[in-house]
Amino acid sequence: MKRWMLVAALVGAFLVAAPAAWSQVNLGLAQAQPAEVGVSKPKLDRIHDVLKREIDDGKLAGTVVLVARKGKVIYADAAGFQDKEESKPMALGSIFRIYSMTKPLVSVAAMMLVEDGKIELTDPVSKFLPAFKTEQVSLARADGEFARVTYTTVPADREITVQDLLRHTAGLAYGEITANAPVKDAYAKAGLYKPGVRDYDARDLTPAEEVERLAKAPLAHQPGTVWEYSLAVDLLGRVVEAASGKRLADFLDERLFKPLKMQDTAFWVPGDKMGRLAQPLAVDAASGQANKLIDVAAEPKNDSGGAGGVSTAADYLRFAQMLLNGGELDGVRVLSRTTIALMTSDHLGTRIAAPVTPGELLLGTPGYTFGLGFAVRQGGGIAGVPGSAGEFMWAGYAGTYFWIDPKEQLVGIYMSQAPSPTRAYYRKLVKQLVYAAIID
Repeated sequence: MKRWMLVAALVGAFLVAAPAAWSQVNLGLAQAQPAEVGVSKPKLDRIHDVLKREIDDGKLAGTVVLVARKGKVIYADAAGFQDKEESKPMALGSIFRIYSMTKPLVSVAAMMLVEDGKIELTDPVSKFLPAFKTEQVSLARADGEFARVTYTTVPADREITVQDLLRHTAGLAYGEITANAPVKDAYAKAGLYKPGVRDYDARDLTPAEEVERLAKAPLAHQPGTVWEYSLAVDLLGRVVEAASGKRLADFLDERLFKPLKMQDTAFWVPGDKMGRLAQPLAVDAASGQANKLIDVAAEPKNDSGGAGGVSTAADYLRFAQMLLNGGELDGVRVLSRTTIALMTSDHLGTRIAAPVTPGELLLGTPGYTFGLGFAVRQGGGIAGVPGSAGEFMWAGYAGTYFWIDPKEQLVGIYMSQAPSPTRAYYRKLVKQLVYAAIID
């Protein structure tokens, strides 16, 4: 083992063991011993052991986990490799492609503009993006005699609203996920979906091109009728730009990243930070497929509000703690407590269908509805993973995950670059180990 690798490994072990050693590392929040906030340190330490076993088995390249309770970091661990091919160890300050964990950031940006009086949730999207004034919907029809599905196109019953974008009920879709063949085909032809090339990457379109092409593609559902995970937050980013008059990256930097001291969160990684970017394994052990992630070394043509962000565990912890605090952190207020309450409420109810619920998509388990930017837990039971009613969360395609539990005053951040079909397994694994450590 190279000397620098050995030193890094020893430092990583020390970070898990002693909060005093964290003083030179940016963890986002102040630190405390787990026992001070009702958590067992020996049980928390199981997280490292379990993840290291997965890393040693070649299933993960590396991970970073931060856990905070009552506003204090009680667990910080970097395991495995930031870049296995380069034999470079993971670090607490490693930068990750967070993919869909960009969505909560952009959802908060939209709600800032709601608080500014520039947006109302019930505003039609066409108020900001006129191309969406008239939409067509691709409806599936089953042919019982021949067991075939055919499609017909009809006008939308109503316009898409900003609330629809925030809660994924706009009728939009992801080409990578949707079962609606005409929508999938239209997205592929428009460059909104790149089958066989790279998933969730439409950043080579300009904002104007993205709006124009998405508006011409049919919707997969009538607006406001079905929850389907989608390009809605990419479009929400364009609404933020239209309503604010600023580029999405600039608006977020001015209104969210700088105020919260999120120093490494952006839509691309500058050259002087590229040495901190975490890389996936070349081939995913579960699927046998090559791992292809977005190139974040260059400035994109559009800032993808749904999948284009990069961040560190510490930066995202500050964002999550602000949400847990009701919109404020270290004396800086980002949103009103009432706005956070609105965002973390059930916005699907019984009127909106969810053939695949948010929890099933994210964790492979029911028990979650959707708010404005987050999956929201409905009760203590149903879900096959520990948690509390009112807990909210989301995750990213490349393996990242976070959750916020107001009842337990708990925040968990899990970072990895593992776009594998097994990523839900690791989200649940880390989560259950954290809850098992609570002893108060």
